[in-house]
Amino acid sequence: MSSTGHLILAGDLLDFDHPSRDVFYIAIQTGAMLAVLWEYRARFFRVDLQLWRNLIIAFIPAAVIGLAVGSYIKAYLFKPVPVALAFIVGGVIILLVDRGERKSRVESTRAMTALDALKVGFAQCFALIPGTSRSGATIIGGMLFGLSRQAATEFSFFLAVPTLMAAGAYDSLKHRDLFSINDLGMWAVGFAASFASAFLVIRWLIRYVATHDFRWFAWYRIAFGIVVLATAYFGWVSWTP
Repeated sequence: MSSTGHLILAGDLLDFDHPSRDVFYIAIQTGAMLAVLWEYRARFFRVDLQLWRNLIIAFIPAAVIGLAVGSYIKAYLFKPVPVALAFIVGGVIILLVDRGERKSRVESTRAMTALDALKVGFAQCFALIPGTSRSGATIIGGMLFGLSRQAATEFSFFLAVPTLMAAGAYDSLKHRDLFSINDLGMWAVGFAASFASAFLVIRWLIRYVATHDFRWFAWYRIAFGIVVLATAYFGWVSWTP
C-alpha cells in the first residue's frame, strides 16, 4: 500500500506542517515495527542464525543506496504527484506479476538461501521511491525470484524490523533537535494507533494471501493514484507542487 506515500498525501491534504512532523512519523514507524516484532517474537527471539543472516543480507542494498541518494529522493520525490505516479506504476506491476498461480521454488522463509535474500534486498531498493510500498516491492520481488506468495509476504514482514529500526534510528539522530516533551501526547497516540492497526493487518494479511492474490491492492493503488492526479490537474485540491 505504501505507508510513506499515504503519510505524504494525508499530511499535504491536511496541511500538517507541524515542526515535529518528522518525529511524529518516526513514532508511527516504530509502532508498526514493534507490531511485527511482537507477532513474530517466537522467530526473532529464538536463535535462528539463517533468518538473521538473510535479514542482514537483504537489508544492506537499501541501506547503502538510501544513504547515498536519500536526501535527493526526499527533496524531489516526497511530493503528492510523484507519489501518485508511483502508486499507479506499482499497481500495474502487481497486475502484471501476480496473475494466477505461479510456480514457486521456495515455499517457506526457512528454505531461503543467502542469494534469495540478496535478491529481495535489491527489490526493496525500489521502496526508496515514496509511493512504491516497501512491502509491495519485497513481496512482488520475492515472487518474481521464486518465493511463494506466503514466503515472500512473511519475509517482507521480517525485513521490516531491521529496515524500520535503522530508518527510525537515523531519522531520530538527524532530527534530535525536534524532540520535545510537549509533543509526547501526539507521539503516543500515533504510536498506539500504528501498533494496533499494523498488528491487525499482519494477522489478516497472512491468512488472506494463503488463498488470494494481490490484484485488488493493485486496483486500489491505480484508482487512488488517478484520483490524486485528477484533483491536481483540475485544481480541485491544492497539492504541494
